[in-house]
Amino acid sequence: MRIVYMLAWSVLFTMVQAGSLYGQTSQTTKKKTTGSATMTSEYMYVIKVVQGNTELGEMVIKLWQEVAPKHCAFFDARVAEGYYNKTAFHRVIPNFMIQGGDPNSKDRPREVWGSGGYPEKVDAEFNDRKHARGVISAARTNDPNSFGGQFFICVADSPWLDNQYTAFGEVISGMEVADAIVNSPRDGRDNPLEKIEMTITKK
Repeated sequence: MRIVYMLAWSVLFTMVQAGSLYGQTSQTTKKKTTGSATMTSEYMYVIKVVQGNTELGEMVIKLWQEVAPKHCAFFDARVAEGYYNKTAFHRVIPNFMIQGGDPNSKDRPREVWGSGGYPEKVDAEFNDRKHARGVISAARTNDPNSFGGQFFICVADSPWLDNQYTAFGEVISGMEVADAIVNSPRDGRDNPLEKIEMTITKK
């Protein structure tokens, strides 16, 4: 992905159109969910990020219940379970986004990071929120109704994703942490060479 910016823009558009913001195969059987955790009027969380023995910092995020209630309920339920803790930001692309939240990245081989997800899936909730820098959106397969917990955070405006992926929140502080993540040395699969872990707690 290290190519001239405008060419990268074109390549990324092609990748997104192909449903590459997930990387997992579609499930043959899916159950739908709206989550079961008790919610507050504002869904705010802290994502603490570490790389090895180094604390990269914290991002505070706020979810948009008014435009993506099913995604927010799902995310809240998974946070309550500790589902995201020790998962990695396994895909980082400068001038685009950072992606994480795959349970495979807790303790399975790196080759399968990005292919896992929660058994229950959430249907798309496309809305009018733009994929601007700091926006949190739902990763998925080619099936729009396949959100299983992996999410990505835009580190640059990405308008080609609008109405193609479900934007469901935003980073309200700590984008410098996202910038540190996206600029980490990475391999040919855009996976940071040294694992970057997250812990998510409700604020």
